[in-house]
Amino acid sequence: MTLVAPVTGAYRRRVPPLADVVRSWPVQLGLVVAMVLVGAALMDLALRAFTGQLRRPVLRPPVLRLRAPRRRPTRARSAVGNAVPEPRRRPLQAVALDLRRLGREIALVSAGTPAAHRAGLQAAYDDVLVEAAAALEVGHRLRGCAPGEERELERLRLVTALVDAGLVLSPPGARG
Repeated sequence: MTLVAPVTGAYRRRVPPLADVVRSWPVQLGLVVAMVLVGAALMDLALRAFTGQLRRPVLRPPVLRLRAPRRRPTRARSAVGNAVPEPRRRPLQAVALDLRRLGREIALVSAGTPAAHRAGLQAAYDDVLVEAAAALEVGHRLRGCAPGEERELERLRLVTALVDAGLVLSPPGARG
């Protein structure tokens, strides 16, 4: 008497051949989507490599800190109790020279110049005006004004106040 049943194909599932599986539309759609994603990733990698944005990460050894980091003394007083010196400012002559140069460049901007270039020159001129006002301790509201007519008027008022405070903005030998 045999206890093992003879092996027949009655319990075996029919597995379709690979060619039939690949020809079905869900598999083909999945393959196309995978190829598009891989192609996009490779294109991104190539563009980063050619534009110089692709950089290898710099591996640094871990820093072992045994103590808590030292705190820097506050700006008003140092650890010893002496006053901390103020940060150095540029000489007033250099600030005046920059104001004259930027004012001349703004005056010479032609009509075909891009608006971004003119806006950059105007922003640089405003920064140097604020620096000169701080050096001569002249009050101003230039940073708080919105771009437009109000800012132009404040700019003119600040230039007049700086000239009244003794800053020479006209080149030597010029009239006015």
